[in-house]
Amino acid sequence: MKIFISADIEGTAGIAHWNEADRTHPDWVEFRALMTAEVVAACEGARAAGATEVVIKDAHDSGRNLILDRLPDYARIVRGWSGHPDEMMFGIDETFAAALYTGYHSKAGTEVNPLAHTSNLRISRLLLNGEVASEFTFNALCAAGYGVPSVFLSGDVGMCAEARAMVPGLAVVETLDGRGKASTSISPAWSRRLIREGVAAALSGDFAQALPAKADHYEVVIEFATPTEAYRAGWYPGAKAHGPRAVAFEHRDFSEILRALLFLKV
Repeated sequence: MKIFISADIEGTAGIAHWNEADRTHPDWVEFRALMTAEVVAACEGARAAGATEVVIKDAHDSGRNLILDRLPDYARIVRGWSGHPDEMMFGIDETFAAALYTGYHSKAGTEVNPLAHTSNLRISRLLLNGEVASEFTFNALCAAGYGVPSVFLSGDVGMCAEARAMVPGLAVVETLDGRGKASTSISPAWSRRLIREGVAAALSGDFAQALPAKADHYEVVIEFATPTEAYRAGWYPGAKAHGPRAVAFEHRDFSEILRALLFLKV
């Protein structure tokens, strides 16, 4: 059994400030270790359920956060950014049995995590087929495009609720809740235990149907923080203006949505 993990940091237990996610700030040192520990817990849970190989995409910021020497010997790590449209899911393909997500956070425009955002801070909201979407929305659909079910997610309470609504049967671990610029979190040790146990249980069950619903047609709308960003994005082939600070792009093939996003949101 081959498992894929997409690892982010803003839903890691204990996080509360952007400094803790910024590799140029001293606070990041502690939180890269906490991020790594949650990934290792997910690996251990997968191994307990019979996984023979785990591929991890370091999916935060530079893609160079995880402490490599702490990873188990059955893991492979994808670091940096290739430029492929799969982005946070780069490395996944049809050979994987399941996808897991650690350290995930709520979407831009929500208030249950002080670090809520979608992709980058230039985007105020990202919508898919009329619904405000998170990074998980696109990543779970990306995995589904390869026939890979999304089985487990850890992150803030808002992200967990959204993920469970989108993917039937998906298991979650709620690491933190936010109000304003504050977060209330379970302890890192508690989070690791729940992640380890949750992944093992999820992968030991029947998860083949843990796939998000597909649509016949997709429209993505990017609402930017400034009109100048929208003007630039509007030059992408097929993109069209969608109000003073937004552009839209539509296609029947979801992989083309991912391709467009790669260039529209830069």
